[in-house]
Amino acid sequence: MLTTRFVDGAPNWIDVGTSDIDGARSFYGALFGWQFQSAGPDAGGYGFFQLDGRTVAGGMQTGPEQGPPAWTVYFQSEDAQATAKKAEQAHGRVLFQPMDVMGQGHMAVLADQAGVPFGIWQPGRTKGVGAADEPGALCWVELYTPDIAAAAAFYHQVLGLETSAVPFPGGTYTCVNPAGGGDDTMFGGMVPLADDPSEAGGGPYWLPYFEVEDTDALVDQVRQLGGEVRMPATTVEGVGRMAKFGDPYGARFAVITSESQQG
Repeated sequence: MLTTRFVDGAPNWIDVGTSDIDGARSFYGALFGWQFQSAGPDAGGYGFFQLDGRTVAGGMQTGPEQGPPAWTVYFQSEDAQATAKKAEQAHGRVLFQPMDVMGQGHMAVLADQAGVPFGIWQPGRTKGVGAADEPGALCWVELYTPDIAAAAAFYHQVLGLETSAVPFPGGTYTCVNPAGGGDDTMFGGMVPLADDPSEAGGGPYWLPYFEVEDTDALVDQVRQLGGEVRMPATTVEGVGRMAKFGDPYGARFAVITSESQQG
């Protein structure tokens, strides 16, 4: 599970790049109860989505030259520079070179062997998000990829991540955990892109899941707020009730009411 007791290789930050940060503030504020706080005049418009005073995500306005609106998942690294070099050696790319972020930490944006962007956060004063695995916060991440074996090899080489096959309705699911962490530290999964009709046409990417109290209510709310329902509310036995969305600007995300939360 995702926690704020961050270890190397686990997600420790997430942010959205959007064509309309004011619109995104309004959308996610209405959906999750988030409030947006600017990171200050030197941050280039970057800011923090907060829930009950705790930061749950970051956000910024981006232009067409920076790609379409999207959520980026960041993974903890003890050395962003070294991780960037490992990504290149594993046939990935460095999209944004490691840089210091005002003493808060070091970040980089990389791409895996299939071209999927992901971030690296080397903690400084900021360790990561302030909440996880609770309503309104990040609780799971999922990689949609054309080649599970190649992706597993890449992330093992670059981040030390381990994968395991878990029985799942209709087959098996590839779970992901930090090195040596075992089942209790699973934070995400890998899914063959071609196996999911809702994803096959959109290209490979990391999909963030946010925990919510009522998935069905959010489906209606997303429509009312101008977003897209990419997969309607669906129950997966033993997991929970989930749905996939696109915000009004095209950034893809998912929500889930986990069985553990219901219990």
